[in-house]
Amino acid sequence: MRPHNFLLTGLMLLSTISMLSMQSFVADASNLQVTSSAFSDHAPIPTRFTCSGADVSPPLSWSDVPDGTKSLALILDDPDAPSGTFVHWVVYDVHPTVDGFKEGEVEGVQGANSMRKAAYMGPCPPPGSPHHYHFRLFALDTLLNLEDAPSAQQLRDAMQGHIKQSAELVGTFGR
Repeated sequence: MRPHNFLLTGLMLLSTISMLSMQSFVADASNLQVTSSAFSDHAPIPTRFTCSGADVSPPLSWSDVPDGTKSLALILDDPDAPSGTFVHWVVYDVHPTVDGFKEGEVEGVQGANSMRKAAYMGPCPPPGSPHHYHFRLFALDTLLNLEDAPSAQQLRDAMQGHIKQSAELVGTFGR
């Protein structure tokens, strides 16, 4: 084979591989979305849903759960906490047909927050700059069936290799 033909064949092969990779990437692009009727993405979380208010979980909705999802999981954490990321809420084994949580309600199994309680714990930063609260929703290809109110890290470990898609809603709160 002539050097010119060899180079041309190689470029065509790379081009084909690149196109296939892009098609795969587009097919796997996340459409999953999580929102709240109480606040917009990157907007302040109303006091009602914090330790300064009623400390109830906000209403959450999600859409575009991927086909083949067996369960959903949610982790709410505050990476701005002075002692490192503080976990406020862990929920898993949510049925994939559930399209959200009403205010103060949850459908699924609650894991342990950073205070080792299987419950929602609203934003409660120390006085100063507002913190960012990440509501992360995961669509999984399995039901986890975990025991003993797992921590967020135990949930993340169990989800490894099972995440089909994820979505995030960020709210802020300061005191």
